[in-house]
Amino acid sequence: MSRALAVFHGRFGRATVYQLNRPFNIHAHREGHLIFHVGGMPACIDVSNGHYELTESSVVAVNPWEPHNFLPADLDGGAIFFVLYVNAEWFAPDASGSDRMRFGRTQFRRTPALDKHIRRTAALVCGAPSLSSLDSELRRLIDICYDESWQQAEIARDPRANGAVTDFRVRKCIRLMSESPGAEMELDTIARESGLSRPHFYRLFRVQTGVTPNLYLNTLIMEQALEALVASEAPIADIGFDLGFSSQSGFTRFFAANVGMAPTDYRRAAKVLRA
Repeated sequence: MSRALAVFHGRFGRATVYQLNRPFNIHAHREGHLIFHVGGMPACIDVSNGHYELTESSVVAVNPWEPHNFLPADLDGGAIFFVLYVNAEWFAPDASGSDRMRFGRTQFRRTPALDKHIRRTAALVCGAPSLSSLDSELRRLIDICYDESWQQAEIARDPRANGAVTDFRVRKCIRLMSESPGAEMELDTIARESGLSRPHFYRLFRVQTGVTPNLYLNTLIMEQALEALVASEAPIADIGFDLGFSSQSGFTRFFAANVGMAPTDYRRAAKVLRA
C-alpha cells in the first residue's frame, strides 16, 4: 500500500514525500503541481493527452486543473516521490488569475544544480522543518522550476488549464458545486438550475474549464477532505459522511483513488505549518 512519509500543509500549499506503488484515478488540482522522483524505480504520469516518465533526470509540472494520473512501475515496494502542490496566490499574489501559476512545459530536464536543490528540499520536508525554513526553500525551488519550464518550453500550453471561465452559466454551475460539494450531489440538477441541458452542460463545462464536471466536483470534494483531515480531529467516518459518502469504506476508496493512500495514513503523516 502506498504511504505518506511526510506531509506539510501551509500557506504555500502542500509539500509531501510519498512512497507510491499504486495507480491513481484521473484527477486534477486547483494548485500548480510539481513531481520529483527521488528514489526507487521510475514511474510514468499521464497529463492531459501526454505520457511522461518520472525519473531522476526530469521534472513533471502540471498546471492547475490539468487532468493527470500516476502510473507506478514498482507495484511491490514502490518508489519515493517528492510532490508539491503550489497555491497560485502564494506564488504570484499580484498576478491575474490566469497568469498566477502556469508552467511552460510539462516535462523538463533536471540540471545538476536543480537536482541538488530538489534533494535538499525533500530532505528538509522529511526532517520536520520550521515554517520559515521550509517556506524559503520551497520558494527558491518553485521559482527555479518555473523558470526552467519556460526556458525549455517549445510550444504554448493549453490556456484552458488556467481555469479561466467566461460563460455565466458555467460560473453558476461552479458556484453551486462549490457551496456544498459532496458525493451525493446530482450534476444533472446543477445543469438544470443553470439553464442547461445535460449534454450541453457537460460539453460547455469541459470547453470552459478543460475538465469534466465530475472531475471538477471530485477535486472540490478532495479539497474538503484534505482540509478536514489536517485541521480537525473528526473521525474518518464522520468526515466521509459529511462529504456525502454512505460508508467509511466508500470514502476511503475515493480518497485512495485520488491520493494513493488511505485517509488514516495521510492524517498520520500530516502537519500544518502556521505563519
